[in-house]
Amino acid sequence: MAVAVRGSRGGGSGLGGFSLRSFFSYRVFVSAMFSLLFIATLSVLLTTNPSTSHHDSTLPTTGNAYVHRTFLALKSDPLKTRLDLIYKQASDHVTLVNAYAAYARKLKLEISRQMRMFDDLARNFSDLQMKPTYRASLFDSEGPVDEDVLRQFEKEVKDKVKIARLMIAEAKENYDNQLKIQKLKDTIFAVNELLIKAKKNGAFASLISAKSIPKSLHCLAMRLVEERISHPEKYRDEDPKPEFEDPSLYHYAIFSDNVIAVSVVVRSVVKNAQEPWKHVFHVVTDRMNLAAMKVWFKMRPVEGGAHVEVKAVEDYTFLNSSYVPVLRQLESAKLQNFYFQNQAENATKDAHNMKFRNPKYLSMLNHLRFYLPEMYPKLHKILFLDDDVVVQKDLTGLWKIDLDGKVNGAVETCFGSFHRYAQYLNFSHPLIRERFNPKACAWAYGMNIFDLDAWRHEKCTEQYHYWQNLNEERALWKLGTLPPGLITFYSTTKSVDKSWHVLGLGYNPSIGMDEINNAAVIHYNGNMKPWLDIAMNQYKNLWTKYVDNDMEFVQMCNFGL
Repeated sequence: MAVAVRGSRGGGSGLGGFSLRSFFSYRVFVSAMFSLLFIATLSVLLTTNPSTSHHDSTLPTTGNAYVHRTFLALKSDPLKTRLDLIYKQASDHVTLVNAYAAYARKLKLEISRQMRMFDDLARNFSDLQMKPTYRASLFDSEGPVDEDVLRQFEKEVKDKVKIARLMIAEAKENYDNQLKIQKLKDTIFAVNELLIKAKKNGAFASLISAKSIPKSLHCLAMRLVEERISHPEKYRDEDPKPEFEDPSLYHYAIFSDNVIAVSVVVRSVVKNAQEPWKHVFHVVTDRMNLAAMKVWFKMRPVEGGAHVEVKAVEDYTFLNSSYVPVLRQLESAKLQNFYFQNQAENATKDAHNMKFRNPKYLSMLNHLRFYLPEMYPKLHKILFLDDDVVVQKDLTGLWKIDLDGKVNGAVETCFGSFHRYAQYLNFSHPLIRERFNPKACAWAYGMNIFDLDAWRHEKCTEQYHYWQNLNEERALWKLGTLPPGLITFYSTTKSVDKSWHVLGLGYNPSIGMDEINNAAVIHYNGNMKPWLDIAMNQYKNLWTKYVDNDMEFVQMCNFGL
């Protein structure tokens, strides 16, 4: 039993020992094999001659060749490793230079100078290794590397590498698409900023030119006032004529402080009227120009027996701040600051709304159009004309148009999506959004036939007051008279034929002459008024032919017409 037990234990130990010894023997064998393989490989690498020499024109770039040369350098001379690294650096830059040159040719860029420089630089890299000194000492020699020659070779290579890097950095913007795109974006942005600034400055300069009083116009007004002072007996106020309130005649309302412009409107109406003696003109101006306006029509009576009434805004005593919302609002310091405090700076900041900062909106002359029934209580119809229009045909047909109970007869100005209510009113405001259609067609002020009886019945002036009071903070519309007019006569406007009224002669140079010649009234709306030097020449003669050039003061003031 004891033997059996020892045999069993010995047998077990023997089996385990055999297995452990076998495992360690296997590991030693594998390690020995790998070591022998590594030594054999290293021996082959160190004893085999390279098949490719350094002086080949084509620079080797594969990993095997690089390792091969490295072992050779370690065996023969440590300086060969340095030479190999220098050589590889030159090779890399040759490849990069050739790539940029090839890309330039592909893009057909007009940079032949850069392309020649790239080619020359690549050729210099190749020629460098072909120098007899370097070939003899560095590439063809089997002996040790001359350190002085290597140092000189390294210096020349580094100089050329530096030149290559500078050229690539300089040319990178031309070849790098992302850089080119970003540079183009930056250029576009900068040019756009300059364009916006130029437009703002140009618009502001145009506004100043358009709204400033020309020297000739100022001269004319002063001459007329001087005439009034020199001969007071000639210009005494006369009693009102009965024709001024005769509803059977054709009545016109013209509100302006421009003497020459009003005279052209009146003269053009009369010259084209079939029965001029039936036409009555109600001219309203401000107190400053009242004397000049009266003297003009006293010195130059209207032809054909037409009648002219000249009054000042102040003559209508009901137009006071307690009744008129605009006058009450214009008295506020806040609104005056909006016009006069840093006006140039504010205007150029907001070119789109620049025209609404025009101080002409402080003048009541622009708002008189909303009080026609009260100004002329005995009249049934009246034709409102702006002072920048010219009449080319007899207008009596306007009084015969059936307005179907509407208050305002006007020419609609919308086409496509232009000149709709959405362009004039703030439809983000709930009151505007609920009461009006943003796609409703707008119409033009400048030639409007008003049924004053229908006006009174519809209480349009009260409607105007209601909306004007709500707009004290300019939340419903910007300043001006067209937006409140669009609101006041929203459902009470009758569209008339477009041939009655052609607009745009003060800003649009592309209006056809056929359209102009067929129009009863042409309107110089815009900044390029016909009495200004900035007027468009192709339209100016249509206005100047109605200027009274025989009037002595017109000649003295040199209107340049």
